Amino acid sequence: MKIHHIVRRLGWGVADQSVSSVGNVLVSLVCAHALGAHAFGAFSLAFVTYAVVLNASRGLSTDPFVVRYSGCAHPVWRRVVASATGTALVVGIVAGLGSVAVGLLLSAGFGSTSLGVAFITLGVGLPGLMLQDSWRFAFFAAGRGQLALVLDLVWTVPAIAGLVGAVLTGRAGIASCMLIFGATATLSALCGVLLARVRPMISQVPAWVRDHRHLGGRYLLENLAVGFSRQLRIIAVGAAAGLAAAGSLRGAEILMGPFLVVLMGIAQVAVPEASQVLAAAPHRLGRFCLLLGGVQAFVAALWGAAMIIVLPLGLGRLLLDDVWHGAYPLVLPSTLGVMLGCLSSGATSGVRALGAAPRSLVAQLTASSLYVVGGGVGAFIGGAEGSAWGWAAAAALGTLVWWAQLRRAASEHTAAIPTDPSNRPLAAV
Repeated sequence: MKIHHIVRRLGWGVADQSVSSVGNVLVSLVCAHALGAHAFGAFSLAFVTYAVVLNASRGLSTDPFVVRYSGCAHPVWRRVVASATGTALVVGIVAGLGSVAVGLLLSAGFGSTSLGVAFITLGVGLPGLMLQDSWRFAFFAAGRGQLALVLDLVWTVPAIAGLVGAVLTGRAGIASCMLIFGATATLSALCGVLLARVRPMISQVPAWVRDHRHLGGRYLLENLAVGFSRQLRIIAVGAAAGLAAAGSLRGAEILMGPFLVVLMGIAQVAVPEASQVLAAAPHRLGRFCLLLGGVQAFVAALWGAAMIIVLPLGLGRLLLDDVWHGAYPLVLPSTLGVMLGCLSSGATSGVRALGAAPRSLVAQLTASSLYVVGGGVGAFIGGAEGSAWGWAAAAALGTLVWWAQLRRAASEHTAAIPTDPSNRPLAAV
């Protein structure tokens, strides 16, 4: 497989994730300025709920899809993408109905009008939000990352324009903000249907879930574990050292944000690329994963070093104001944690490409538990800085767990490959 082809596809992933992440940040900033503290708090809770549903949708639909069908023939892709996107749409519909029900309960039963409106309007947009995300991964699995970028531009540009227009006209309430967020995503999802020339097939969802239950169920648990472990760490820091410490932790994450965009961009195309390496030259999978994780870790080190050197010159206070003093001591342990996370992500790509869902689940649950324990214990010992160092230590252990699972999964894959008459494997990882 030619290196420049891989680099080009990874580049599309980084570009797409950059647009997606910048769009989410801008949406949050516009809403923060327009809604005020109370309403923005309701918006934030709804946004966190959206992220949880998104992880669930990926676990059931697109994660199994990219493992099983990355680089497959186009007729096969058209057939299975209808099932995968249909599954994402059903997750959005079910979660949307649940969100509307919760919103009505909050409004009528508990008198929380703003929060209730946030959940009701989120529920309206969830089907489109889930379908839009599924098309992104479907195009990456087909090696057409440029189309995923088009979809995110179709979503982000109208969303920002709509929110700014609502602010300028004085109509930027929580309902309008959430509806614009969901409606523009739905527009992008419909654009995905046109670009793919495939309709999501809800009727095929039961068969899809049944045929991929050993992958989808485990990936669902993995994705939820990742989301909840991050929330528990923030809660632990807030409980142990106060909200200011939690704010410092968030400040350090913001400082690492530009690199994390690159990391997430590579991550969303890493599994399809690893799957293609496995199909073309299975003996190169381990080296590909090590190279992928190593290059990311090296870039993370460069970014962290730049932050440590440049931020004290005045940029840090300009970016974070009063949060700067608490966030700067966290840059070094946060950089180490991100570097180790990069190495883990290389192994994660390999384990998922091998379709070793049980090993992937064990590794993710173990790593997430270490993350919560390390970050939580560190918080009670040393506040935000202790949590950052505890997370770095947990990341080191998690990296060892992921690479051990990759090695075992690769051995099992090799053992399952047919042998030639000389009793040697035809291919080996």
